[in-house]
Amino acid sequence: MANLKEIRNRITSVGSTMQITSAMKMVSAAKLKRAQDAITQMRPYAAKIKEILGNLSSTLDLSENAFSEKRDAKNILIVGITSNRGLCGGFNNNIIKRVGVLINEEYSGQNVHLLCLGKKIKDVYKRTSHYYINETLEPLEDVYSNLSFENVAAIANELMRGFTAKEYDKVVVVYNRFVNAASQIIETEQFLPIIPTVQENSNSNSDYIFEPTKDDIVSDLIPKSLKIQLFKAVRDSFAAEHGARMTAMHKATDNAKELQKNLKLSYNKARQAAITNEILEIVGGAEALNA
Repeated sequence: MANLKEIRNRITSVGSTMQITSAMKMVSAAKLKRAQDAITQMRPYAAKIKEILGNLSSTLDLSENAFSEKRDAKNILIVGITSNRGLCGGFNNNIIKRVGVLINEEYSGQNVHLLCLGKKIKDVYKRTSHYYINETLEPLEDVYSNLSFENVAAIANELMRGFTAKEYDKVVVVYNRFVNAASQIIETEQFLPIIPTVQENSNSNSDYIFEPTKDDIVSDLIPKSLKIQLFKAVRDSFAAEHGARMTAMHKATDNAKELQKNLKLSYNKARQAAITNEILEIVGGAEALNA
């Protein structure tokens, strides 16, 4: 059994750790509230743009649009979105594993590159042949240092430029979709080429007056929709990160409390054993003197 001093040091150490995890939980809870409000307010807007595009595509052939061009997927770009920091459970590892499955299994034998949004996935893949080096995109990879629509739109613009220039034939986005503080869902969405979304129950025969023309509206709506889609993915991942970290720190605090409770019990047992031994020594010495 460990001596009393070692147990006291462990109790103090666990107490300090518990204070840190509890503070991180409160910080993540505060950030989660703002991030959750942001993604909740954004989802209806993104859904409405997708609905409008679906209604237009039901009466318009989008195959001639540059962003809808389907070709043999020989060059594939995967956009992996993780966080910059750890201590959030399996949040980052789930994305890294999913990207690994895409590279080694689903897109095996094809030329696959990876654009890393977040330091955690970049640390894993930056020394591999799959890491996508782009002088324009590399400074923008740290999106969380200044998370804004303008910075994410710049990444979307570069992705669209690369696709139209045939640098890659397909773009896939992998991220964690925020459900609630305790739940995130890994999403793998095709970013380019776009898949026309036709609303089955939409009233496509309605007599609309388009100003400017329908083609002009769609050509302007598609880039905007792609920028919104990528920004929503980053926002979703940002909210999911804080939810995962809050849950992880909550569990870590509970575990620290349980460990501290067990250490105090061990300390009391060791202290009681030490006192009992001292009493036995005193009694034994007294009996020896009387003899």
